[in-house]
Amino acid sequence: MTLAAGNILEGTVVNITNFGAFVEVDGKTGLVHISEVADSFVKDIRQHLNEQDKVKVKVISIDDNGKISLSIKQANVQKKSVKPVEFDWGTDRSTNKVGSVNFEDKISKFLKDSEEKMQDVKKHQEFKGKNSKNRS
Repeated sequence: MTLAAGNILEGTVVNITNFGAFVEVDGKTGLVHISEVADSFVKDIRQHLNEQDKVKVKVISIDDNGKISLSIKQANVQKKSVKPVEFDWGTDRSTNKVGSVNFEDKISKFLKDSEEKMQDVKKHQEFKGKNSKNRS
């Protein structure tokens, strides 16, 4: 397969630096930036790669100067099959229950609790404000 943007190829890690790994692909060397090594945050690239490792890489780009940008994480992305959610449109939503309490009851309880907490916060702020004035 030729070296072109979008192609997925196998290469060999030839050098590792703090900012990425140089991978040889089709006789040319490209850079896998540290942000393109894994899906999770990579602090130390040496925990993920070693020199002479065989890796599958995706060619991200080749600039005018011949610099090749590669990605290991994009090469390993597998398409997930998205299964549609089954929903029964025939049910009346107003009678749908979440657990043993319906939605309206949960909202009412939430609003009541929120109002009580806000009153407590306001009382605390007023109390703090009065005490700071008395000290002056």
